[in-house]
Amino acid sequence: MDLSQHWQLNPAIDFLNHGSFGATPTVVLAEQRRWQDALESDPIRFLAPERELEPKLDAVRQTLAELIGAPAHDLAFVRNATDGVNAVFRSLPLQSGDEIIVTNHGYNACINAARFAAERWGATIRTVQLPFPIDASQQVVDLVDAAFTDRSRILLIDHVTSPTGLVLPVDEIIRRAHARGVRVMVDGAHAPGMLPLNLQQLQPDYYTSNNHKWLCAPKVSGFLYVRPEWQEEVRPTVISHAANRARPGRSRFLAEFDWTGTFDPTPLLALPTSIHFLSNLYPGGLAEHLQRNHQLLLEARNVLCSALKISPPAPDEMLGTLATIPLHDVSDPEAYGAWLYREHRFELPVFTCPGASGMSVLRIAVQAYNRLEQIERLARVVSLRS
Repeated sequence: MDLSQHWQLNPAIDFLNHGSFGATPTVVLAEQRRWQDALESDPIRFLAPERELEPKLDAVRQTLAELIGAPAHDLAFVRNATDGVNAVFRSLPLQSGDEIIVTNHGYNACINAARFAAERWGATIRTVQLPFPIDASQQVVDLVDAAFTDRSRILLIDHVTSPTGLVLPVDEIIRRAHARGVRVMVDGAHAPGMLPLNLQQLQPDYYTSNNHKWLCAPKVSGFLYVRPEWQEEVRPTVISHAANRARPGRSRFLAEFDWTGTFDPTPLLALPTSIHFLSNLYPGGLAEHLQRNHQLLLEARNVLCSALKISPPAPDEMLGTLATIPLHDVSDPEAYGAWLYREHRFELPVFTCPGASGMSVLRIAVQAYNRLEQIERLARVVSLRS
């Protein structure tokens, strides 16, 4: 079944990089356009929080809450996961000598946010060195747990690592951290739309994600979950009117994040259409969509590993719809990636991998519009130059 007709991607390119910025289906873009037209027809009425904006955002919040298993009143909207991580770390009451735990597979922008907070308060960044290739998820649990000390205050951990495409065992990691009195900030940028998610079961202190990646919403659309006991503490990265203007029947947490100044809410308002679209691609709903994407990813990873004559660098259960593949004979990954695009029309990242002693890797990301034939063509190309 070829579903690429639902997206506007250039058919002359094999787009294997959904993980970077996502790709928005045509029907979702049309819904966003409808909201934009409504906004421009009466901007004051549409954007004034006390008139129409808050009820519109609350409706989206409820739809999202049902999808990710979280109380709606614990969800704020942010521009993206990096924005969410910044909001938390710039709000933390750290002290000199406190420790922030991160991993070498973390997203650079978010680690920079943690580093900013550490430098501001005289705290220390401790980096857990996770291996890649990796044999089992228990390695991650043990290495993270071993990094905690009596000075550890918060752990920043990815649900799905961006550079290595690993689904980390965040449920067990959260339990271990909480047993030691350490808060957990989960960077879930890739998880919603890739993995089943229930935040009430997971119980992180903070969880942030993008809607524009695997949920296929328009760009500039994300969320931040904060446990109730920390909501008075967490402030948005832009302070605006709600800092000193109470909204009746509304927490300051929601009021501040819902309005940080004039913005375009239409990427958020189109999110329910995106969720509905993905949930109706197959008879089995969103669960079948997730399963099909995961199965395609496993087949794709195996095809590439076979072509390169290497063993899979991670167990199947640590993969969702991203996979990172070692390129042992590539010394200049940037030039290699440019060659793949220029000569063979493949769009995918090639880079130096953290946790792998400077190894060059390529990363594939598959969505419903991809086909195994695209991966098989890539395998033929890379095998000739390996």
